Amino acid sequence: MDTNLEIGGTGSEAVAAPLSVAPKPEGRAGSPLHTVREFGAHGVTRPTDADSGDQPAKIRILVLDDQPLLRCGISAFLNSQPDMMVCCEAATILDVPNKIAEYQPQLLVTALRLGAEDILKMIKKLRTENAGLRILVYSAYDENIFAERAMRAGANGYVMKQAAIEKLAAAIRDLVKGGIYVSREVALSAFRKSLGRQKNSRALRSATYLEVLSDREMHIFQLLGSGLTKKQIAASLDLSVKTIESHGENIKHKLRLNSSGELRRRAAKWVEQSLSSEEYIFRSAGRQPKLPFVAPVTTEIQTFVPPA
Repeated sequence: MDTNLEIGGTGSEAVAAPLSVAPKPEGRAGSPLHTVREFGAHGVTRPTDADSGDQPAKIRILVLDDQPLLRCGISAFLNSQPDMMVCCEAATILDVPNKIAEYQPQLLVTALRLGAEDILKMIKKLRTENAGLRILVYSAYDENIFAERAMRAGANGYVMKQAAIEKLAAAIRDLVKGGIYVSREVALSAFRKSLGRQKNSRALRSATYLEVLSDREMHIFQLLGSGLTKKQIAASLDLSVKTIESHGENIKHKLRLNSSGELRRRAAKWVEQSLSSEEYIFRSAGRQPKLPFVAPVTTEIQTFVPPA
């Protein structure tokens, strides 16, 4: 079956509402909008009589995010869509298997960064155990690096947190129809790579120096930039300190850095720039976040190959 590539907007386009902003208030009691949905804890929708019968079936969605503000805002927005319902929510990867078994969602909407949890490993496992489940990843991390990795792991789409919230709904509708969803920048990047051409975009050039890192090295780079020691990183990844030191040497060689101190400074600057995007999103929602000093665990995956 042919797969349709749906191209979203560029990462730099102005938007009115980031993904964390809740939708307009629901309709008054007795109105059609009110009778179709019944809100439970954290905005999770419980099916009512209006969700059955002759009305078209709604897209059943599981939202995974460890930050309640974002999770609740996304759930409320999706529940406001006439063809969608959030059947369950999860705050950790450990909650996902039971939620899927109990609520049978059609689509998983997940954040890329959940503390030190291994999101890409989870996506690979879900793809094996639940072949029909569609997976949409959203993140503030550089899509030129992480969108390709998420798609290679088995995700069907990738949306930046800075995107207009309407793009989230559009991406979900495309995914349940069998398509994939990435931004225009990611699509063009994949196209250039398929042709073997050099990247001319200034934004792409800025990310190139990190693209040479493997997924394991990329994660260790993030953890170093978050302020963790080698011993702490080894414990979180269940590896030896010697293995972490070996990865650190490889990273320094690939990035042409002269010392461990220079590596930590470079990593810290990158993490600070990445998390500043999330800070903007929380401020837009009216709250100041506590930015976590951890980054997503990633596992080894191959170079992204764009769909034919």
